[in-house]
Amino acid sequence: MAKIQSGENSTKKEAIIQKAAFLFKTKGYSATSMRELADSLGVEAPSLYNYIGSKSELLQSICSKMANEFHLNLDVVENNTATAVAKVEAIVRFHIQKMLNNFDEVFVANHEWKHLKEPMLSSFLNQRRNYEKRVMAVFENGIEKNELRITNPYVAVLTILSAVRGLEFWYGHKKNVTQEELENEMVKNLLNGIVK
Repeated sequence: MAKIQSGENSTKKEAIIQKAAFLFKTKGYSATSMRELADSLGVEAPSLYNYIGSKSELLQSICSKMANEFHLNLDVVENNTATAVAKVEAIVRFHIQKMLNNFDEVFVANHEWKHLKEPMLSSFLNQRRNYEKRVMAVFENGIEKNELRITNPYVAVLTILSAVRGLEFWYGHKKNVTQEELENEMVKNLLNGIVK
């Protein structure tokens, strides 16, 4: 019987979670079976249970990991003594980099979270709301310090998060744009606009 292959810097459980994220993104959480996951890893389905308890545990792991990574990055940004503009840029760049480098997991956290079971569902939604409030506070502080123009912080955060989420379309149509160019152009457009 084949063994689960872990990556250079990952455990077997992490390899299972990454493959699950790919399948959940591609087929949807509901349409993905544990047997399918096992087949894609080249193992028997029962061997998966040596590493994970259930399919719902996989979804919970993916959503928790993403929520925690976004909050940890925001902790660093908030504690940075940089200007509000630098903070907003750091937040935008982090979001773009997560979409480019962890697309499957971010996609699942953005779309498949609704299949989480309680109490994880409520916890995840609270983390998302708290994150949005914290990012809005960065805008509010920047406006108070006259570092950012007066704007509705909620609309600014919604615009940025929606624009970055639009990278899902880039994945579907990958034009001749490098990841670096994509990140830099998005940051420039989101922070400076496109009007001359």
